[in-house]
Amino acid sequence: MFALALFAVFFAIALAGLPLMYSLLATTIGFIVAGGLGHPLTSVYLSYIGGVEPFILIAVPLFIFAGELLSEGGVGRRIVAFAHALLGWLPGGLGVVTVASCLMFGGVSGSAIADTAAIGSMVIPAMVKQGYSRGFAAALLSVAGTLALLMPLSIPFLVYAFISGVSMRQLSMAGVVPAIVMAIALIVVCIWYGRKSGCDNGQERSTLPQIWFATKDAGPALLMPIIIVGGIWSGLFTPTEAASIAVIYGLCISIFLYKDIGWRDLPRLILKAFSTSATVMLVIGATGALAWLITVEQVAAQLAEWVRLVATEKWMFLAMVNVALLLLGIFIEPLPAMLLTVPLLLPMANALQIDLIHLGVVVTANLALALYTPPVGGTLFVAAKLADASIGDITKALVPLFAASLVVLGIITYVPWMTSVVYKLIF
Repeated sequence: MFALALFAVFFAIALAGLPLMYSLLATTIGFIVAGGLGHPLTSVYLSYIGGVEPFILIAVPLFIFAGELLSEGGVGRRIVAFAHALLGWLPGGLGVVTVASCLMFGGVSGSAIADTAAIGSMVIPAMVKQGYSRGFAAALLSVAGTLALLMPLSIPFLVYAFISGVSMRQLSMAGVVPAIVMAIALIVVCIWYGRKSGCDNGQERSTLPQIWFATKDAGPALLMPIIIVGGIWSGLFTPTEAASIAVIYGLCISIFLYKDIGWRDLPRLILKAFSTSATVMLVIGATGALAWLITVEQVAAQLAEWVRLVATEKWMFLAMVNVALLLLGIFIEPLPAMLLTVPLLLPMANALQIDLIHLGVVVTANLALALYTPPVGGTLFVAAKLADASIGDITKALVPLFAASLVVLGIITYVPWMTSVVYKLIF
């Protein structure tokens, strides 16, 4: 009953329009005071500070800053040109190029919003000119942009690794195959749409010199995830150190190699990254306070016992996780939703002997859908603005893309070897 009342109050406050950080703190303090639990309020403050103290969280603002550098440093444009040279000849070629570009740029930025903004500003005008509806162009971009969350430099993976204590080294590889499978599903929808609408039957194949030029131009950008992930694999540096190297590498190729941004642009990019990071950290701290209350009141143990009674099999538990997160994702962005739910899911997953690496990919893939599920969503809003499309038009065009994403989510959930095959092949 305590857990049910806690979550009911939190959702009521959050849906009333209070910012998420204040909703979390109001729920925590309100239950302590109104319920006469006897916990000193200084414990809330200490748990809040403790939530943002871990050294690994330094990587979050650094990766966000690296993503901003690469987003505006010409990397996106070169990746789009590279994808176009390879795949532009397919039916629905521009849609296919959009998906492939988002997949590759996601391996560099780790941010769905940066992925959507960087790629969308270049492909949306071309898609509209080709004859794609603005609704479909925006819908495809909003879905494809979330592929970044499953790639090795994913910021949600970093946060999940911190919460669960799993190896970032393994987790960074666990999403590669699911991301590729998701991209293939979206490409199939693009080919179907191109043929059905007749707006894009593909262009002429690029010549070998054109492919070589595009590869050479995009090569330095595409090397970044290889360098970062390779360093983490080999143990040469930690995820936090990898974030610092990502910033240095991003500065070098954006300012000195591509020269698409200058030193005068850095204060603006730093401020933008700082604003995003501050929002994330404030929510992380507030979630830490609520997680402390949940721990001391043994809510996790109560929920675990309830799950043992209801979900007696792994597949039942995973199905419940997917349904719960899909509903939660309608109202809350992925990172706050992850911070709120993962501490509760971990003891239940351990009780059912579910691999926590696999669970992390399932949770991340599920919450990625939140970014483009109407009526709210980060990539949904960015894509709508870039394409000048209404949410109603985008929602209609989302149906086949959302259906494809749900099918892939089901495959990821119940085919666990997908999340371990890359790591096992390498090691």
